[in-house]
This record gives sequence, C-alpha cells and structure tokens, in this order.
Amino acid sequence: MQSGRGKTSGWILEHEDHDLGGGESLMGWSAAADTLNQVRLKFDSCDAAVAFAEKKSWDYTVLTANDRRVKPKNYSDNFK
Repeated sequence: MQSGRGKTSGWILEHEDHDLGGGESLMGWSAAADTLNQVRLKFDSCDAAVAFAEKKSWDYTVLTANDRRVKPKNYSDNFK
C-alpha cells in the first residue's frame, strides 16, 4: 500500500474542539452546541491563512508537517 502526497500542499484553518457534546438519546446521533467545529477553510498558502485569522482577530496556532523518512525496500524483502 502506498500513501501518496497529492493535494498535501494546501493549508487548512479549523476551529479547536471546545464542546465535544454528547450523543442524542433517542436516535443516537452525535450532538454539539457549537457548529464551528464542522467548518474547515482551505488556503493555498500559510500566509493567506494567517492573514485571514488576523483579520478576524482569531487566535491561531500554525502546525507544520513532519518530514517523511522513507526506508527503501525491495519486494523480495517481504519473503525473507
């Protein structure tokens, strides 16, 4: 199985989970009083996401991706 790196160059601005809510007793659906947790804004660059958050006077934290380390393997190594 391979994990591709396509569509990983964008930046996402999302709210932190403050109100996890609970299950709705009759139907079993998950409920939440704060629907901002469902909003995900996509940006082409980190600077655009930061500028948008600062324009709205939101507190933000920038999380960068870790570098991938791929160990080269041969197909025959699976059968050793």
